[in-house]
Amino acid sequence: MSSRIDLHTHSRASDGTQSPTELMEAAAAAGLDVVGLTDHDSFAGWDEAAVAAGRAGVALVRGIEISARYDGLGVHLLAYLPDPTHPPLVAALARILDGRTSRMPAVVARLRAIGIEITEADVAAEAGDSVATGRPHIADALVRLGVVADRDEAFARYLSAGRPGYVDRYAADLGDMVGLVVAAGGVPVIAHPWGRGNDLASLGEEQLDGLAARGLAGLEVDHQDHDDAARVSLRGIARNLDLVVTGSSDHHGAGKVGHDLGCNTTAPEELERLLDLARVSGGG
Repeated sequence: MSSRIDLHTHSRASDGTQSPTELMEAAAAAGLDVVGLTDHDSFAGWDEAAVAAGRAGVALVRGIEISARYDGLGVHLLAYLPDPTHPPLVAALARILDGRTSRMPAVVARLRAIGIEITEADVAAEAGDSVATGRPHIADALVRLGVVADRDEAFARYLSAGRPGYVDRYAADLGDMVGLVVAAGGVPVIAHPWGRGNDLASLGEEQLDGLAARGLAGLEVDHQDHDDAARVSLRGIARNLDLVVTGSSDHHGAGKVGHDLGCNTTAPEELERLLDLARVSGGG
């Protein structure tokens, strides 16, 4: 029987709703054999997840999802098996996390200015011990307060770009971050490249080829944000550029509807290519 591999999930160490332990247990219950923990801009959940994965009988692939920007567009970069002590990477992630956390008071202030009774304490209660406090926690506070029904509504009405509660923040240059992940022994893969409003015009084959020259190793093709046509096109680009093709759920627990564990998976041979690249670069 072929392995079931999901390489993009989130725990409460960032903006998921499950602890790393609960996430690994849920992955096993969902019939996964391999799961990637890729919390936003943080390694904080790795140690707990490793212990829990061993108990649950699933293989853990350690990763992070890095907030980046390319030609003015927000792009997320999955970094698999980087050295978590690599000083330049640690410094870059600290700056990104500070950008996440520091905008929270401004977002709360904007929401209060339009009559929503939300406080920083409300958001902190939702974030708990997460090291990456961000808009999803503000969304959860809005749900808890009865302002919206779920995170999707919170983003659509208040928190996305152009909405009344949106505040911009720092994100790293994508090309620079690709190189930094490689320098840290990791394998960089662009998450949902044509999701989040990006498409062929913004991240087409020419742009991706340029990023591949800087070390980009793969594309997350099979993702809920990609329709069938996008998946076919991205798979063709990956083939042309000899990039690894991944598939995953982008699971956030109860925080993201329609992203159940294992709803998209990665082929075993593609995982092996990714792990081979990590071994060559010093990760793994």
